[in-house]
Amino acid sequence: MHILLTVLVTFFAGMGAGLGTGFAGLSAAAVISPMLITFLNMDPYMAVGIALSSDVLASAVSAYTYHKNKNLDIKNGLIMMVSVLTFTVVGSYVASLVPAATMGGFSVFMTFLLGIKFILRPVMTTKEAMAAVSAKKRAVQSVVCGIAIGFICGFVGAGGGMMMLLILTSVMGYELKTAVGTSVFIMTFTALTGSVSHFAIGGMPDVLTWTLCIVFTLVWAQIAAVFANKAKPKTLNRATGIVLVVLGAVIMGFRLLH
Repeated sequence: MHILLTVLVTFFAGMGAGLGTGFAGLSAAAVISPMLITFLNMDPYMAVGIALSSDVLASAVSAYTYHKNKNLDIKNGLIMMVSVLTFTVVGSYVASLVPAATMGGFSVFMTFLLGIKFILRPVMTTKEAMAAVSAKKRAVQSVVCGIAIGFICGFVGAGGGMMMLLILTSVMGYELKTAVGTSVFIMTFTALTGSVSHFAIGGMPDVLTWTLCIVFTLVWAQIAAVFANKAKPKTLNRATGIVLVVLGAVIMGFRLLH
């Protein structure tokens, strides 16, 4: 009975995380962690470690699919990644000095609002408009925005993929597919860094739960990424918005249950 429950929970957790990753570059930690904690009574620290490690392959495969379809900005993605990783550490340190506050719900609520935004106000920026921005200006934007994303993620403790998607589309003016492709590219490395540190500190997780989460997340992320790269901009905006709204609502429900 326990094995059946584990399979069911990891399947739906992986499906939600994979769809969120493939469509919107959302971190698997936002979906998998609350489900493992709520339904399998898993230690929160270990649940986050499993979620982050599930993110690594799912994000890498999604990034490859977006790159294959020429929807990935590797150069500026690498610049932003350095800023994000550096200032995530800074944000975490600052958060440790501030009185404890319940910031966990922030990223979930923002995921829900971002989904509504994509449905009501789709991102219709073209690649031609993106190309009009000078390389120097884009590099500076990548550094500054990476600092903001990293600090917020380190301080709040979540929301990396969601913050990247919001800033890449709304602030830096990326076309949606390129924004998601660049986001999952960066998330591959941030998730790898996070999962390695989690397992180094907390020890290895339950092998069955870990394996199932990785496999299910990977499969659904690939399905979502293939669909996203073939979809028309308006269709992709709506699909991304619906996925974010549903995931945001479901995760808020899990938090209330827990």
